[in-house]
Amino acid sequence: MKDFSKKLFKYMKLSQLKKKIGIIFKDDKLLIRALTHKSYDPNNNYEKLEFLGDRVLGFVISKKLLELYPDEKVGIIDKKLANLVNKNMCFEVGKELHLDSYILTGNSDKKKKIIIEKKIISDCCESLIGAIYIDKGFDQSSKFILNYWKNYLNLSDITVIDPKTRLQEYSLKKFKILPVYKLISNTGPRHKPNFRISVKIKDNKVAYAEGSSKKNAEQAAANELLKSIKL
Repeated sequence: MKDFSKKLFKYMKLSQLKKKIGIIFKDDKLLIRALTHKSYDPNNNYEKLEFLGDRVLGFVISKKLLELYPDEKVGIIDKKLANLVNKNMCFEVGKELHLDSYILTGNSDKKKKIIIEKKIISDCCESLIGAIYIDKGFDQSSKFILNYWKNYLNLSDITVIDPKTRLQEYSLKKFKILPVYKLISNTGPRHKPNFRISVKIKDNKVAYAEGSSKKNAEQAAANELLKSIKL
């Protein structure tokens, strides 16, 4: 009964989210699934929608970047894409939408409290995109993405040096040595791996981060270390 009340409360709140994003779903159950963590329902949760949403997001932003920068080199466009399609960016959009207010989580072992952390909010942003794509099609999902990424796209004409490059330049200049990256763990299913990486520089400063690929995790770890040394 408690679980039903929790789900009903979240269901009623979803009208606020639908109003905010301006999308009326034909199937509200799809939207609920997009905001359901596996701790609440191991079989009917957001994981597959997140997988789909990640691909839709990447395609839409790639297409838009090619339109915005028709004469730019592919390498530069790839860097812009990496800056626009990642967990941090999805978290920022998810935070803007207050997705943490709508996410269903459970407590299957009755001991450990499920905290709606940054990664869950980021995942749900991607699963929401996946749900919009299935329910409303490509045009609506593309419209949603471009609306919430427009400010970041407007900034993409500024060439951004990625965190790994910045940290490498800092370490070489100050210590004459490259940062050292180490794989701490590789968990999760094959279709959705999670890599935990550490990065260390000569003065014994170290940082840790996670990502869906080693490349993303290394970038995130470098970014954390840069923040710790205030760069």
